[in-house]
Amino acid sequence: MNDSSKHLQTFNQHFSRIYEEQVEHIDAQLDKEIRFALVGDVNTGKSSTINQLMGAEVAQVGAKPGETSSVLTYAFKKNITFVDTPGLDDIIQDHSQETLDYYKQADVLLFFLNAAGTVFSEGERILFRKMESVNKDIILVLNKIDAADDIDQLVTYVKEHTGDAYPIIPISSRSGANIDQLRFAILDILEKKQKDIQLAKEIEGKKAKSSIANRWIIGASTAAAGVGATPIPGADIIPITSIQVGLMLKLASLYDQPMTKKKAKNLVVTTLVSNFGQTIYRQVTKFFPGASFIAGTTIAGTITAAFGYSIKYAFENNIDLSGEHLTELIKDYLANWKKK
Repeated sequence: MNDSSKHLQTFNQHFSRIYEEQVEHIDAQLDKEIRFALVGDVNTGKSSTINQLMGAEVAQVGAKPGETSSVLTYAFKKNITFVDTPGLDDIIQDHSQETLDYYKQADVLLFFLNAAGTVFSEGERILFRKMESVNKDIILVLNKIDAADDIDQLVTYVKEHTGDAYPIIPISSRSGANIDQLRFAILDILEKKQKDIQLAKEIEGKKAKSSIANRWIIGASTAAAGVGATPIPGADIIPITSIQVGLMLKLASLYDQPMTKKKAKNLVVTTLVSNFGQTIYRQVTKFFPGASFIAGTTIAGTITAAFGYSIKYAFENNIDLSGEHLTELIKDYLANWKKK
């Protein structure tokens, strides 16, 4: 039995388990609720930021009075809620506990500061400490950087007064500057709660989805490179398969594309193991003289990146993802990568 047949047999034995585990992981996220608490003064650009963040007019959809007259709730899609809360000093004392309850229940607390105003005033510090006491999943959003100077100095100032314990993201909700950074910081928190795929799926806009897809692809290729560093030829086949299947299913969810087990297996097994696997091996070993098996660190990472970017391209351009089409897309990716 040659190497290709052995690899194919290994995939046939393990693929169903890998696929079902990855599908279960993604499906479990899609029914979860995600709650954001928006904290900050009325002039800090909370509404415009969440509109930029989600790529839609969230602040104009589903607004209704909350339990206090100063709270607004914005429902977006099926399971995402943004609660715009007042500062504890801005509401009557009887409602302070209700506001703290919003903070406790939030998956992510977005604390807004106005870069063009008085950054982190005494009142904001008091509010921040109260908020921090009940929930530490906080991101400090320094908005309106397009109307301010010395942004680095402002960031340093906020770090000093928050113990450098939380992400501080300078943005402009007007121009959209650094919204990707804010989005990624949110996804980092939600990933720990297994809710990041749910949020990513509901974000609108080709550019936003593309940036998320790129981040996932880079993460998967880095993970595959780490697995590929094993000194035992062939020992990396199953974990790399798991990484690639997980990436493919996440991209399918992000772009709302169907991905059956049969189709996924065809793409992974037929494209990467059989004829194309041998072709890619010959191509890559030309770039890396002395490579003796496909599991090398750079090889594993490069192939996974090619796999992910090719699937992303197909989804974005409505290209039918047959094994043959994916093979051609990966070849094109590698040809361009070689030129770089």
